[in-house]
Amino acid sequence: MNQPRHCPAVLIAAPASGQGKTTVTAALARLHRNLGRKVRVFKCGPDFLDPMIHERASGAPVYQLDMWMVGEQESRRLLWEAAGEADLILIEGVMGLFDGTPSSADLARHFGVPVLGVIDGTAMAQTFGAMALGLARYQPDLPFAGVLANRVGTLRHAQLLEGSLTEGLRWYGALSRETAIELPSRHLGLVQASELNDLDLRLDAAAQALGSSCEVALPPPVTFAAPPVTRTEPLLAGVRIAVARDEAFAFTYGASLDLLRAMGAELSFFSPIHDRQLPDADSLYLPGGYPELHHQALSENTAMLEAIRAHHAAGKPLLAECGGMLYLLDSLTDVDGLRAGLVGLLQGAAVMQKKLAALALQSVELPEGVLRGHTYHHSLTSTDWVPIARGVSPNGGRGAEAVYRQGRLTASYVHFYFPSNPRAVAALFAPERVAPHAVQQHESTVGAGLPAIGS
Repeated sequence: MNQPRHCPAVLIAAPASGQGKTTVTAALARLHRNLGRKVRVFKCGPDFLDPMIHERASGAPVYQLDMWMVGEQESRRLLWEAAGEADLILIEGVMGLFDGTPSSADLARHFGVPVLGVIDGTAMAQTFGAMALGLARYQPDLPFAGVLANRVGTLRHAQLLEGSLTEGLRWYGALSRETAIELPSRHLGLVQASELNDLDLRLDAAAQALGSSCEVALPPPVTFAAPPVTRTEPLLAGVRIAVARDEAFAFTYGASLDLLRAMGAELSFFSPIHDRQLPDADSLYLPGGYPELHHQALSENTAMLEAIRAHHAAGKPLLAECGGMLYLLDSLTDVDGLRAGLVGLLQGAAVMQKKLAALALQSVELPEGVLRGHTYHHSLTSTDWVPIARGVSPNGGRGAEAVYRQGRLTASYVHFYFPSNPRAVAALFAPERVAPHAVQQHESTVGAGLPAIGS
């Protein structure tokens, strides 16, 4: 039987979005990594961009934690496994500390991880202490480590902020508002790590600045209970899955790819922008990303467009999510009005807009089973295809996203979290469609190191 594990850990949270949680988390990860410590970073809630930054900062894979999409049992397993190898666990929160249901505070309290509050100190002095005290005491049963000031001006400014703390709140240091430290962003969030040529310089600069402002010590250890022992059935043994991965398609969950491999799939990565043909594969996965930034290059690679059409014509499975779905449309028009013709398997068109079109967690009941995930996009799509299902948000968020299907092609704006239902995922990618009764036959034997949520 597995035993509990112990590892220093904090959850980095803030009063609101935009306070600099990602920069601070990455700076802490790089700071302790540079000191020779093994750091594991997690991200609360659905997110693809922040984990890219944290992987560079820590040098280790980054996974999502979420009480709904990932589930309590899977989140516990991920933390327990990390505690067995790491000297420090960092968890970046989502939105404001108490925002959402479930919130970052809910996750911190459930696993006993103390919160490190990040507060933007711009144009603030003693009020910093009041905000810190509010974060620490608003929910009396919330474990709280201390606070860190972001975007401070001078040394004197940092000293004022530190001096405003009361009731023994610990000072974790400060980061300046130097632009060389901040991470740039675009409409969906941060710029992808691979696009920042100076990312390591920024991370090292942030780590050095943070280290010079406080005592660099590990937080107290947290006890992580062992998860139930489970196993994964080889439902995709020998299935070859081609996965799009390049500048336009990079929004994949590490846990989702791990699940495919654990079920026996062989993954091959390819670039719809640069490659002329698909890898030799039984199934195709087109994840989300930024196709709107590369739609001209995608349109000009006619050999790849034809290869994807041929894959579908051969009756092979194809799953397309968000940006991957846009790629399958007849055309995509960017915010400047530039239109490009694309694959054309899904009849219709999409137009990018500057304002947000949808943001919500999603639960979708497919013929293969219920899958959980999320939606977050700025495009509007028009098609005559009739959806086979629509997503439902557990907290009333915007978006009841459509799921479209033709033959073995399944497309939606929803980014699915595969471990939420491994059997459904296996049915989507299996070369021969798994009938509902066949899926049920596995129910008593499929556990999964990545178990189904709600099954």
